[in-house]
Amino acid sequence: MVAEGKKYPPKYVIDVANHIANGKEISTQEYNAVEAKSYLESRGCTIKMKQEKYEITITADSVVSTDDRFTMDHLEAGDNYKPIDAYFMKSGEEIIRRNRIKGELKISNQTLPRIACQIFEKQLVSLSDEDKKSFPICQYGPGRDVIRGIFATEAEFKKYRNTMEFSVYKRENGPQFVIYSWNVFSTLVFVRECLKRFGEPGDKFILIYRDKTNQELNQNKTEKVVGEDITKTTKESNNPYSKLLLESKNIIFRGAPGTGKSYLSKSIAADIISNGYTDRYSDLTDEQRQQVEFVQFHPSYDYSDFVEGLRPKMNDDGSMGFELQDGIFKKFVDRARKNFEDSQKSMELREQEVSAKAVMENFFANIAFGEDKFKTIKGSEFTITNVNEKYIYISIPIPGNDSVNKLSLNIDEVQKMLESGTSFEKVSDVTNFFGKQFATQGYSYDFALYKAIKETDNSFTKASIEPEELKKYIFIIDEINRGEISKILGELFFSIDPSYRGKEGMVAMQYSSMHTNPDEKFYIPENVYIIGTMNDIDRSVDTFDFAMRRRFRFIEVKAEDTQEMLESLENEELKNEAVKRMDDLNAAILTVEDLNENYQIGASYFLKLKHLGNEPFDVLWTDYLKPLLQDYVRGLYDESAIMKKFAKAYGYEEPDKGKVDESVQN
Repeated sequence: MVAEGKKYPPKYVIDVANHIANGKEISTQEYNAVEAKSYLESRGCTIKMKQEKYEITITADSVVSTDDRFTMDHLEAGDNYKPIDAYFMKSGEEIIRRNRIKGELKISNQTLPRIACQIFEKQLVSLSDEDKKSFPICQYGPGRDVIRGIFATEAEFKKYRNTMEFSVYKRENGPQFVIYSWNVFSTLVFVRECLKRFGEPGDKFILIYRDKTNQELNQNKTEKVVGEDITKTTKESNNPYSKLLLESKNIIFRGAPGTGKSYLSKSIAADIISNGYTDRYSDLTDEQRQQVEFVQFHPSYDYSDFVEGLRPKMNDDGSMGFELQDGIFKKFVDRARKNFEDSQKSMELREQEVSAKAVMENFFANIAFGEDKFKTIKGSEFTITNVNEKYIYISIPIPGNDSVNKLSLNIDEVQKMLESGTSFEKVSDVTNFFGKQFATQGYSYDFALYKAIKETDNSFTKASIEPEELKKYIFIIDEINRGEISKILGELFFSIDPSYRGKEGMVAMQYSSMHTNPDEKFYIPENVYIIGTMNDIDRSVDTFDFAMRRRFRFIEVKAEDTQEMLESLENEELKNEAVKRMDDLNAAILTVEDLNENYQIGASYFLKLKHLGNEPFDVLWTDYLKPLLQDYVRGLYDESAIMKKFAKAYGYEEPDKGKVDESVQN
């Protein structure tokens, strides 16, 4: 925000206001900049993000910035900035930069203090132990404690200050220094002290920095919240595979057919969603099941099924048309995004949203669709014909004509106007509120509905709500290798990467021009987890996209890993016999030269024993296992002998041919 020509961060504006109104100490640590920005915007303030670089010059006598907001009395403000460059100027002429070691970032909050250590390494080494211990590093403000100390190891540093907020300087075959370091300003005191003690006239350090973007400001908070949630769920979960999914975001279970990969996927989903309460999907509540989605890929599956696409629609006049509809994955991600974004909002902002939604629902519940008439500011009449969670459908009669124009309004636009608490007096106010240069046709009707709602219910009271709990959403893709990945995912190929979860992975979609807000980008939030399954011996595995492989963690599920499924057989004797026959048969499969564990028989096949009559093991062999194994050995040397070996291992005896003929005659 700008006042008297000076610019102030939204966090600082709110904090000063709180200080003036309530006498509270000025400290911006209780909330983040994104919350402050959202709060001010909800009050009608316009926050402008300007891309501007600032430069701090550090000498032995002073620390001066081109940014008017900077002061050495409030170094905590460094949380709001990101370094762009840092270097040392010898006697005001020669520029010396950081000699980075392998794996070190080109620029970070630790670059400036590392350059200082690099320049004055010999002098720092020669300091006495007492001088190193008392060396000033940081003082966030007047009256605050001075953080001191140069240490030789991380362990020594943590004895003094048990925190991860430190910087390590080292070089090959050289000394190591460990000092306190956190935000971009946190080591300015250390750098200036180095110049005071060891520098020559004209020596100075230069630090170039910029304001953090909204995404960068919110990133640390998001990572902390998600990390704490994952840690909590990992402790409560009972399935060992749950931890692997939480760590990796995307996993694929691979293995032989029938090893229970789909069963395992649903079991993990139930374990995580219920926080370890159950591993049975059927035990989840209806609300919890909204956090799990299951789909099976196949060759004809495409982008319109998975993400979004045009679908046929019957118009009111009986003609056929097309409309853009969300696919199963986009609907699922939208649910997850709403939960994630709501969990990050302040209680006040959520109360405003819920209250505005309640007022709108009350308004629509008390009007007659297609009958009650409303007028725009220019006198054009219209009626509301329908409302759903996305749109308000209106009908606009054409004067002197029996036909009507139809228009769909974005329901979120009207809701945001109500939430803001802003007083809208003309259509241009709406245009300015949404940051548009020109008004759209819809804004005239948005304004008319806003006025109608406000006139109907002037008691816009805040609703009492509970904090939104951050939930995990799990999407299961069965037979993931059978679909043509590029045709199904399209531009989401990028967003699906675990390292691009959140707004960092935003992409413009194929049908963006048809969206209510064409500028809106799509992203997959941090609370979405994806499980895929694939059979290793499926021919389509050979064509599975290599770039897709990089985006998933592959976990082999062996036949014996999921034998617990056989507990559902209930009959203990039947279960034990099934386990024995399965183990013996799989051991025999491994003795065949051209076969391996990917051809073993999984426990899922033996679940069929419950429904196979009086001789279940024989029927399972003849009707299920034998045909499958014959496909496996087709083309191998002496197929007949191999099949006899398998039958013997399984415990199946071929009936005597004479007895079979007699049985048939009878």
